[in-house]
Amino acid sequence: MNSTPPPSLNLPPYNIVLGGTQQQPEIFDFIRRRYVALTPEEWVRQHFVHFLVEHKKYPKALIGNEIELRIGEKKLRCDSILYSQQAKPRMIIEYKAPHIKIKQQVFNQISIYNLLLHVDYLVVSNGLEHYCCQMDYATQTYHFLPDVPHYSEL
Repeated sequence: MNSTPPPSLNLPPYNIVLGGTQQQPEIFDFIRRRYVALTPEEWVRQHFVHFLVEHKKYPKALIGNEIELRIGEKKLRCDSILYSQQAKPRMIIEYKAPHIKIKQQVFNQISIYNLLLHVDYLVVSNGLEHYCCQMDYATQTYHFLPDVPHYSEL
C-alpha cells in the first residue's frame, strides 16, 4: 500500500486518520486507540468497524480487535469480536483484503473460532462483499441474513 492509494470499498466513508511513513504507512484504530500497520486487511477492518459504530449503532466499547484465542497450545486470532453488555461474545467478524475472494475456506476459518466462542452471528467481509450468518444452535443450522443487522436488532 506504499504509493498506491487503498482501494475503494463497498462501505461508507469515514474520517480516516493516517500516520507512519511512506515506507511504513499506518492507520489509526479507534478501538485499540493506537496506530497500526496499514495493510489491505486493516483498511477493510477500519472501514467495517466504523460502519458498525457509525451506521449500525454498535457500541464502540463492546468491540474488540485482534482478540487472541487458544486451543491447547495453539494460538488463534479473531479479527473483531462484538461482546454483549455481560462481556459474552455475540459476533465474530473476519476480514480479508479486497483482492481475496470470500470462499468456503474463510467460513471454515471463522467456524473454528466459533467452536470456542459459540456466538450468535458470524460476519465475513473483504470490504466489497459482506456476509452475515445467524446461528441456530437448537437446530444446529445457520442462515444468511440480507444485511448486517442494526445493533438494536441483535
